[in-house]
Amino acid sequence: MKFATIFLILLGLCISAIGGLFTVLMWKSYERAVDQRGWPQVEAVVLSSEMEEWQHDEFSPKEYRLNLLYGYEWEGEAKTSERLSVRGNPSYNKSGKVQGMLKEYPTGGRVMAYVNPGDPNFAILMVDSKAAGYSIWFPMLFLLGGLVIAVSAIVKSLRNRG
Repeated sequence: MKFATIFLILLGLCISAIGGLFTVLMWKSYERAVDQRGWPQVEAVVLSSEMEEWQHDEFSPKEYRLNLLYGYEWEGEAKTSERLSVRGNPSYNKSGKVQGMLKEYPTGGRVMAYVNPGDPNFAILMVDSKAAGYSIWFPMLFLLGGLVIAVSAIVKSLRNRG
């Protein structure tokens, strides 16, 4: 086999592998978002809600985050959580976004929390987006495109032999 054929086969397989990896990751993200929507919802009370300002080091810009604590009851037992979403509480480089969240989650306010039935100590207020499932076609193009490149190189090589 010629070097060019081997190169095209390896290139196609690498592109396909990367597309396959991202397809799997996006599918898992979509499944997690769908699963969260099935978690039981309970009423929760915001115990504290404030803006936290922090800086990684003196050369980094300031970041702002919602420092949140809410309480809920699960099977007769009082529990608390600090999480807005599965990934925690995001940081922003401008305080305006967090100030809007302070209005949405004021201290003393009532909110609905999603409780993980497998771990009732883990609760969130916002479920993940299902957007990964709607965009999964994009990495699948790389998966299929890489396979087409590799198979085409193999077919062309076999034709040239015969």
